[in-house]
Amino acid sequence: MLESWTRGVIRYRFVVIAVWVVIGIIGLIAGFNLNNHLTTSLAVPGTESAKADQILRTHFGENVEGTFTVILPFKNATQAQIKLLTARISSAAGAVPTGKVTAAKALGGVLYASVGTAFNLRDASLQTVKLRQALAHQGLKKVMVTGPPALQFDLTPVLGFDLRRGAIMAVLLALLFLFLVLGLSWVLIVPFLVAGAATAAALSVVFLIAQHFLTVLYIPNVIELIGLGLAIDYSLLITHRFRREIAFTGGDLDLALVRTMATAGRTVTLSGFTAAIGLATLFLVPVPFMRSLGVAGLVVPIISLIAALSFQPALLSVLGRRGVTSVRFHGLMGRRDLLGGAWSWIVRFVISRPVLIMLSSTAVLAILAGSIFGLQRTPSSVIAVPSQLESSEALKYVSDRAGPGIITPNQIVVDLGAPHRTTDPAVVKATLELASKILKDKAVFLVAIGKKSPYVDSTGRYQRLLIIGHHEFGATESQRLVKELRSNYIVKAGYPEGTKIYLGGAPAQGVDFLASVFGVFPLILLLALIIAYVVLVRSFRSLILPLIAVVLDLVSIAVAFGILVVIFRFGFGAHLFGTYHVAQIEGWSLIFLFAMLFGLSMDYEVFIVSRMREAWDKGATNEAAIIEGLTDTGGVVTAAAIILVGALSGLVFGHIVGLQELGIGLAFGILIDATIVRGLLLPSIMTLLGRWNWWLPELVAQVLHTKASPLEIRETRPLQPE
Repeated sequence: MLESWTRGVIRYRFVVIAVWVVIGIIGLIAGFNLNNHLTTSLAVPGTESAKADQILRTHFGENVEGTFTVILPFKNATQAQIKLLTARISSAAGAVPTGKVTAAKALGGVLYASVGTAFNLRDASLQTVKLRQALAHQGLKKVMVTGPPALQFDLTPVLGFDLRRGAIMAVLLALLFLFLVLGLSWVLIVPFLVAGAATAAALSVVFLIAQHFLTVLYIPNVIELIGLGLAIDYSLLITHRFRREIAFTGGDLDLALVRTMATAGRTVTLSGFTAAIGLATLFLVPVPFMRSLGVAGLVVPIISLIAALSFQPALLSVLGRRGVTSVRFHGLMGRRDLLGGAWSWIVRFVISRPVLIMLSSTAVLAILAGSIFGLQRTPSSVIAVPSQLESSEALKYVSDRAGPGIITPNQIVVDLGAPHRTTDPAVVKATLELASKILKDKAVFLVAIGKKSPYVDSTGRYQRLLIIGHHEFGATESQRLVKELRSNYIVKAGYPEGTKIYLGGAPAQGVDFLASVFGVFPLILLLALIIAYVVLVRSFRSLILPLIAVVLDLVSIAVAFGILVVIFRFGFGAHLFGTYHVAQIEGWSLIFLFAMLFGLSMDYEVFIVSRMREAWDKGATNEAAIIEGLTDTGGVVTAAAIILVGALSGLVFGHIVGLQELGIGLAFGILIDATIVRGLLLPSIMTLLGRWNWWLPELVAQVLHTKASPLEIRETRPLQPE
């Protein structure tokens, strides 16, 4: 099938190139307009916090995600002066459509006012400038605006800057590594053209999706940098094989290209689908935030694969033999494949001492992964943000005085079941007792209640209590407080029978986010492993090798998680990489890291084992197949891993902690997977297993519609001397 497809691409190569040029132009336009449709919402439909937020929106006119926090320091102000300041803030809030002050409190020389809107987080963020200008027109000096909408507005240009700088850094590093690997030739530009086209197409797809579904603010960074690395990986594998096929076919360009796509193209196809398997499982997470990341993650490898199977052979066909032949500097994989020679020595060394290598590699990986037991999760962080932003300056100001919890309070929403019940003596008593008990909790800074708006709605059916904690909403203490409020204080509240009580606000939303995401994580893990195993059994024609592959994948992921703890929580290497020092890792980055690293690790497994399988099917012994496979692919896998790490540096050296975590985890996970795991541990295990590596019983082969691979003795060609 790939042979006929490739011949068609060669025949219509200029049409194929023209189509991808048009796709690239459309993608550029879509990319410029995508940010206006992105958000950082952590809302989880159907949860208790979502129900509370719905009541707050409907009956109190307060939208948690669409609410700004205005911070105004003052000195020696009387109550009358504080009321005047509040009135000015209220007038400024009126400049924002649907904007109004929903709560105001003066504490320790600072006036805190919540300005609510009816907008969702994305649309509310677009009103940030208007609110700031209106406050300035009111003559309010030293006023600061923060809260979820202002944070998103301030972070959007930072993400854009990080993306541009990261893309430039990634392209320069990738170009350097490709030059070192491939030498000086026109083929150096092919991976970048393929990557650019694939990225543009992915952005176009996500732009269309963002019109109708919640889409995460970080997606352009994920698509452009990971897409660049993946597309270059696939392109490098095809280019490397194409060069060899030209030599084997005596210069017949079309035949060399067809043979390349029949081998390397098949491997890339399998790699693309296995990379998509882990990411596709994110659709099982009942959280729009994660599903949108799943969409982006799924789109990137699939479109990178399509570009590698169409745009790449069309470009190689146009370039011809001269275009792919290096001049002057031939690169590490040139005429004398230095990388292949190094890997030949390494794999022969491993085969000569398989037990020692297996035990020592396992010990090293166990040490690297050991810190995973210190892993703590957070839904997000409002503290680890760039310090030069007005919204982050406001957070620091508040944190130094009252703690960051004042920006993101818990809100207990009480539904009394009928109008005018908030004044009932039993209700008043229950509210006072509940507030008194909560106030005694060490994690609580303030509990605010009242008999009128904004604590009671206009019907008198609903009331709320504001619980302000000492810690930011994602901190361990804040998560504990949410669980304590639900399981202890609210359950034991003495409200009349029939009363329904919900806990909302950002801390509760964060806890529900983590519970929803990690509640289905075991299912995601199991499903990803099963699907990957079945796909690889058919592709490798082996029951054992796919099992080794999924186990080694989990090892690489565990190591990546452990390194995240070492760098971000314990601070080792934080100054070197310029990363934040935080107590917890963001939950979304852990799940996305798992899905992405699962797919990328499978990529390298497929590259290496597919080549070993080719050698085995041609009659090589087990040891000879291992040597031939790693000698032929070890260099290209190492080069691909280094290039992908270079692309991911754009995430690491950015200003967003979640993206830093994702970049660090992927970079270290990929490097360790491509070297220690696939270069040392895999061949040592395969050496010890011998013929069992290639066993596929007849019955299983029939079910999977493939050729069986029995254990019977066969004629084999011996291991060739160096």
